[in-house]
Amino acid sequence: MNPAWDAVIVGSGPNGLAAAIALAQAGWKTLVIEAHHQPGGGTRTLELTLPGFQHDLCAAVVPLAAASPFFGSLPLERYGMEWVHSPAVLAHPLDDEPPLVVHRSIGDTAASLGQDGSAYQRLADWLARDWRAITRDLWGPLPLPPRHLAADVRFGSRALLPADWFARLAFRGERARALFAGMAAHSILPLEWALTAAFGLALLATAHTTGWVLVRGGTQRLSHALAAHLASLGGAIHTGWRVRSLDELPATRAVLFDLAPRAVLGIAGNALPRGYADRLRRYRYGPGVFKIDWALDAPIPWRDAACHQAATLHLGGSRMQIASAERAVWRGEHPAQPFVLLSQPSLFDPGRAPHGKHTAWAYCHVPHASAADCSAQIEAQVERFAPGFRQRILARRTHTAREMEAYNPNYVGGDINTGVQDWRQFFTRPVLSGSPYRLPVRGLYLCSSATPPGGGVHGMCGYYAAQAVLEDARRGRLGG
Repeated sequence: MNPAWDAVIVGSGPNGLAAAIALAQAGWKTLVIEAHHQPGGGTRTLELTLPGFQHDLCAAVVPLAAASPFFGSLPLERYGMEWVHSPAVLAHPLDDEPPLVVHRSIGDTAASLGQDGSAYQRLADWLARDWRAITRDLWGPLPLPPRHLAADVRFGSRALLPADWFARLAFRGERARALFAGMAAHSILPLEWALTAAFGLALLATAHTTGWVLVRGGTQRLSHALAAHLASLGGAIHTGWRVRSLDELPATRAVLFDLAPRAVLGIAGNALPRGYADRLRRYRYGPGVFKIDWALDAPIPWRDAACHQAATLHLGGSRMQIASAERAVWRGEHPAQPFVLLSQPSLFDPGRAPHGKHTAWAYCHVPHASAADCSAQIEAQVERFAPGFRQRILARRTHTAREMEAYNPNYVGGDINTGVQDWRQFFTRPVLSGSPYRLPVRGLYLCSSATPPGGGVHGMCGYYAAQAVLEDARRGRLGG
């Protein structure tokens, strides 16, 4: 076989593009195939509401992208990609007291937490100090033996705890507990479940190291930069091609799927051993999200001016309110007061809206495959902390969980993490395997966020899948 392409990647999300770049850096001829007419997967920017208003369709605030070791090694700024930092990392308003505000400075953040300031300072200090070492070991397949054992054990002993337990053990007051609960709720899991503390700790660490960043002009700029760098290495992207069978693909040494296991089964299921295919069918998908984008005639009128300093806000109130809302979603309910993640990017990136106008988006967690419209519940949560918000709305565009899946089939049931990330599936994505990126068919690989280290815009799943391909080539396990 003399293939035209050494590797074909199906799907052009951040992981698919990362895999293609890593292989192209090794001299491989790589082709990326994308069903949509633009590359990017969950990193696309569109005029969803009114002309001139640019909205990030899925990912918008991308802390893991700025922290990604692989993205950090690429010259993305050469292609016009620029991170935007808001003055504060995060604001978490409360009902009857000043909001919680996280700054890049650990000391400034700790100073606002009263009796828990010292505890927060100690926690954040060691996390920030050890974060680079921790990510080298834990941001991918587990290395045996670990390279940074002391840091890994210190992090792991806390990360394995339920977030609700950790918050009550680490802090005496409800302000700091609420702050940690909001960070841990990004897991889309009940906060009483084991391992949810890991998500809170990871986001706390990135807040004080690389920051929670936006991409100037929208996350599509990140996709374009990755695509441009791939082109500079000789790679190619073919858009508007929805692959339905392995038989459609050109001859190649390796095929990598930046897809959810369900989609892989649809394309390659007949080629997979029955036992493995059955295990992929048992792969578990979690709750979805309901998302709303707004075109606004002015900034959101937050009751407290500090909320104008952060691109990201957590709207959920106390630790107990957040925990109750996340628990309800897993019972199949739509909470009346959901935990809402909101971003106001045009305050810090004014080119996203016409002069004097603004954009904002928010989402809440909903039961798997929900078709419910949660606009009223989300807007009520914004009004709770920003009275008069509804009067600022010029237009809105909503996506239910089912519509999120229709846009991107990797979001099965609206699950933006491409699978539950609880203790049962965090270390076994997509199945329990010593090499989760290799499918049990010669030349087939999985590079999506259904592999370690899981969901988020970071490209590391694709990078590690590419390393598996290159290792197999060195060992003579591939043709060509």
